[in-house]
Amino acid sequence: MLVTGKEILAVAKEKGFAVPAFNAGSGQLLNAVMEACEEANAPVMIAIHPEELRFLTDSFVSQVKYLAEKATIPVCIHLDHGASFEQVIHAIQLGFTSVMIDASHHSFEDNVAISKKVVEAAHAVGVSVEAELGTIGDTGNTVEGGVSEIIYTDPKVAQKFIEETGVDSLAVAIGTAHGIYPKDVDPELRLDILEEIEYLTDVPLVLHGGSSNPDDEIAKAVVMGVNKINISSDIKIVFAEKLRGILNEGNLEIREPNVLFPPCMEATKTVALQKIHLFKADNKAKYYTTSK
Repeated sequence: MLVTGKEILAVAKEKGFAVPAFNAGSGQLLNAVMEACEEANAPVMIAIHPEELRFLTDSFVSQVKYLAEKATIPVCIHLDHGASFEQVIHAIQLGFTSVMIDASHHSFEDNVAISKKVVEAAHAVGVSVEAELGTIGDTGNTVEGGVSEIIYTDPKVAQKFIEETGVDSLAVAIGTAHGIYPKDVDPELRLDILEEIEYLTDVPLVLHGGSSNPDDEIAKAVVMGVNKINISSDIKIVFAEKLRGILNEGNLEIREPNVLFPPCMEATKTVALQKIHLFKADNKAKYYTTSK
């Protein structure tokens, strides 16, 4: 069933788990993560970045909506890192049920003003809004981007931001980065900052850059109040690695998509299932109403 971001995250906050937000950069990735979530009876947010949407074209959203409406689990279609009011409005017109406006690189005042404008427009048509306070790092080649120096979210400012904007969820910066960390980088989340933010705020918290962080830290973050975790690189890398292996076998007769891609999708599904269990989202679809 198709639901909004506010609906899907309210249950996660109440029950103490995190909804996986998988970046669906292709139809194969979409089908793989949807199969994983159906199998695990887990709610899911299908995240699409503006650059992914540009590649896939607007028609891709109809495919996601079709799967969501037929699914036995709650599904939210989420715009990931919308960079402008215009991008957000376009997503709403396409049928997204949740949008993120990322004005985190602006001053606090401008971030508030931009986010508030998006909230007013989105809420008028029943669409949920996520915003970001602080900045997420960037490890390299990702569509999500980021900055080289992380600016941690100030817990004391977070609730003020929520009150002034009316956002439904807040992406916080506690040390994660988009992409896969280099071998010489040992990521460490500032769980002390997360603890204070959770104490001072009253909306679901979001963790971007969830790929390749230590499982134990992610598990702690979920227990401490994170209710949505974005996963992009982890599912895309395993898909690409499996595809390279198939192509490197040297069988030039393998060319049909229905032969090339299923093993890659299975590899993606395995990773997605691991994340679902790590986030404690398995078997949580039962807590959502089915009257949509």
